[in-house]
Amino acid sequence: MPLNPKVYQFLISVFASVGSILYGYDLGVIAGAIASPDFKSRFNPTASESGAVVSVFTGGAFFGAAVAGALGDILGRRLTILVGAIIFLLGGGLQTGAQSLHYFYGGRVIAGLGVGFLVMIIPLYQAEIAHPSIRGSVTALQQFMLGIGALVASWTTYGCNRNFPDDSSRQWRISLGIQIVPAGVLALLIMLFPESPRWLIDHGKADAGLRTLAKLHAHGNEQDPWVQAEFEQIRDQISFEHENEAKSYVELFTNRSSFRRLLLATAIQASVQMTGVSAIQYYSPVIFSQIGISTDNTLKYQGISSVLALVAQATCIALIDRTGRRWAMIGGNLANCLFFTIATIMLAVFPPGSTSNASASWAFIVVTWLYNISFSATNGPLSWIVPAEIFDTRTRSKGVSIGVMVSFAFNTMIGQVTPIAMGKIGWRFYILFVVCNFTNAVYFWATQPETKKRPLEEMNYLFTNAPWFVPTMNMKDFEVHDLEHRVEEVERKGSITRHDKL
Repeated sequence: MPLNPKVYQFLISVFASVGSILYGYDLGVIAGAIASPDFKSRFNPTASESGAVVSVFTGGAFFGAAVAGALGDILGRRLTILVGAIIFLLGGGLQTGAQSLHYFYGGRVIAGLGVGFLVMIIPLYQAEIAHPSIRGSVTALQQFMLGIGALVASWTTYGCNRNFPDDSSRQWRISLGIQIVPAGVLALLIMLFPESPRWLIDHGKADAGLRTLAKLHAHGNEQDPWVQAEFEQIRDQISFEHENEAKSYVELFTNRSSFRRLLLATAIQASVQMTGVSAIQYYSPVIFSQIGISTDNTLKYQGISSVLALVAQATCIALIDRTGRRWAMIGGNLANCLFFTIATIMLAVFPPGSTSNASASWAFIVVTWLYNISFSATNGPLSWIVPAEIFDTRTRSKGVSIGVMVSFAFNTMIGQVTPIAMGKIGWRFYILFVVCNFTNAVYFWATQPETKKRPLEEMNYLFTNAPWFVPTMNMKDFEVHDLEHRVEEVERKGSITRHDKL
């Protein structure tokens, strides 16, 4: 029995998301690797050198996303994924076999470059192959698989910490080397999967694009009404884009409709970092240690947090195409604001390490878990879903690239600023994220239109004609239903043809 086309699309997207696992795993494993006794004694890094281990990785990812934006249009989506996986393999190998700290830095930069390629191109590829009714669930896989990577990293670090002696480099080399395996699998198999039909049609390969659409949506039946209607819609929209829409990075800023979408994509990526997710992840282990929890148990509680995040991300995958993007983004930021407010008050009234109130410290840990659930169910996945679906075919790779670059830039900034700020002003630093979560909610209430289940080719009409101040618009006034009308027209013509034959 053949697979349901939507299941087939989902499974392809699951495999492509292996690249997202690499990002989550690397972020989760590196803190434990550089904190291992053998790493410290072998390389003797200073505090600033240890901090640079993270920043050079995100710096590499910034430039990887920049390069992938152009290559995604030139080479295609699959080849760009392949290049990213190969680059990551090289970076992962250099880290695992590092004989000096500079050697290790080189591996971090190269691995970051590969991750920049992958996290930029994968949600774009997923959005372009998915049916509109499941596109949100499919692109939400990016955050879910990132969470899988973080979870595996947590327990891998825990296992290596427990089972290898302190004078053995296996304590950190094995945990770093494991990430080479999924990168190798992705590189070996990605070319067996279909290319984006939109990229094929955009590059003059209409017949291949039609065959791919048929394979994705109708078990290879090129005469299927949906396939015919979507093919015609994609071809017509791409022809229009070639004549009228932005084609270069410069035109993303000068074309009004394209700039509106670029502004939304970059605002979403920046806002995610300003929710405080990186800051709260940084400070939580500090509080764990200050209330007397051992290193082993700290790793265990971080593993619990990763499991909770996965449950929340799975909930998003199940519901996001029903609830929509707009109110999930607004509600997520408001919930984050609430939890950050509670956490800030608790840190101010009961400073960890200077109070004997263990219950208050444990309550803070629970609040951080609740925050993690809120973020993982809403803002985290939406930061990949929305940018991947709002651009035209001609500008999607470039627009998503700029958005991901903004994400890595803000991630690097927060990573550098947080330890300094927490050391200088303590809990007052959290006030920044209370304010930002609230202003995020207000901003997206004002500017983000609903895009759920809207075909990619109909986004141009929405962002060209809808008012910039979204609360004043009636969403139904900007629903084109062009694809539905085309399907009906194809079915009507087919019915007439059959009747004539009779």
